[in-house]
Amino acid sequence: MSHITRRDVLRHGALAATLLPLASPRLALAQEPFPNRAIKWVVPYLAGTGPDTTTRILADAVAPFLGQPVIIDNRAGAAGNIGARVVAKAAPDGYTWIYSAAPMAANMHMYKNPGFDALKDFRHIMRLTSSDIVVVVNARSSIRSVQDLMTQARAQKGQMNYASGGVGTPSHLGVEMILSAANAQATHVPYKGASELVNAVIGDQVSFGAPIFSVAYPLIQSGQLRALAVAGGKRNPVLPDVPTLAEQGIKGAQLTSWGGLSVPAGTPDAVVERIRAAFEKALAQPKVVAQLQQQGGLVDLQDSAAYVQGFKQEMAFTEAMMKKVGLEAM
Repeated sequence: MSHITRRDVLRHGALAATLLPLASPRLALAQEPFPNRAIKWVVPYLAGTGPDTTTRILADAVAPFLGQPVIIDNRAGAAGNIGARVVAKAAPDGYTWIYSAAPMAANMHMYKNPGFDALKDFRHIMRLTSSDIVVVVNARSSIRSVQDLMTQARAQKGQMNYASGGVGTPSHLGVEMILSAANAQATHVPYKGASELVNAVIGDQVSFGAPIFSVAYPLIQSGQLRALAVAGGKRNPVLPDVPTLAEQGIKGAQLTSWGGLSVPAGTPDAVVERIRAAFEKALAQPKVVAQLQQQGGLVDLQDSAAYVQGFKQEMAFTEAMMKKVGLEAM
């Protein structure tokens, strides 16, 4: 029969007291609900750009459903690579997000060393929105349709110029895909971003371009640009009178710009599910849908598996188009 002395009780009590401070924080951390503090959403583009405006609308919409503020952190540079590197190295706790988009996938081929792996370093939660690409000319141009544009391009045999937002961007490789589908040629003139692209078209420095909808739409409204075609699979509800490329005989050249939400690889399932559910509720609100449409964006939800497949398709498209135009990785 064992005999417990007063000294044993005191010794075991002292040991328990010593261990409690070590165990308590871990226990408290395990019980703390997500989220319990502000969330940082990295946007790898400049403030005021289409992705930035879209993300700010989404951040304001989702914050009430999470019960915490979502703070936008613009980390522009290297076609989105700088922001992606930051998030790839962040703690996988759900408090650092990235607005992931088509360029993240394209950069796997555009750059020899982007500094991250788009498929391995992130957990892609969902696609959120898509935005049309619009083929535009100066509103004073005699060109009234894509057929007119491609007819002139074929006749001029590469002498017609088009602007892009930079080498390897969707406004570059996408136009090359359109030209290829139409058996036409035009000379590429790269600029630094979509704003410079549309300014070049307005200033008659080039004949046409294919910017993202959010950049082109205000200038179409103001009468400075003429929209010839929407490059997506269907007409845009904000410009219902503008036909698609397919409607004008350009088959197999669908183009859209898409974006979504990704977090560092290793983020727990429960945290990912909490974030996903909050976004589904936020994007079910008519006022949010209307805000995005006014910026040229469309709610375009895809689950994780479909979103990852979109990354793979964009990577394959970029690789194929780079080979076609003879573009080497930077």
